[in-house]
Amino acid sequence: MDEAVERFGSAKEGYAPPPRPDGVDDATVEALGKLSEALEVFEHARGLLYGFHRLVGRADATLQEAVTLLRDARYDACADVVEECVVGRNVLPGLWTFQMIEAFDDGYWRVFREVVDEVRAATGDPERHRYEAEMKAREQRPKGAAGAPPDGAV
Repeated sequence: MDEAVERFGSAKEGYAPPPRPDGVDDATVEALGKLSEALEVFEHARGLLYGFHRLVGRADATLQEAVTLLRDARYDACADVVEECVVGRNVLPGLWTFQMIEAFDDGYWRVFREVVDEVRAATGDPERHRYEAEMKAREQRPKGAAGAPPDGAV
């Protein structure tokens, strides 16, 4: 075991999170941590939506190349059908993917982020990842370190 520690180093850095503001207790930290977790899931969903947007755009550009190749191969009628029925088509009624992103960003994501910021401010804890910071401090406590950090923060 000592050889592995010598080769890779210790993960126990003795990290200390920012101090908690007065009145921010464990229940508040846990609740804000869960709120942050939910926001992170929506950030991931937003990233997937952007990925969908990029993939649909790439597929449409590739489809246009196929139309050109069909015309070059003298299949004009087939190219006409693909171009008329598929190229530039709305992915949802009346919407291209950029419009889906804008609607998601303006109607949900922006509201969610602003509400999370307001809740953080109302609790008196501006730290975005206090729950994780305190978890890091627990997990990186040096081997043999005595007791918990002051203020019961970790």
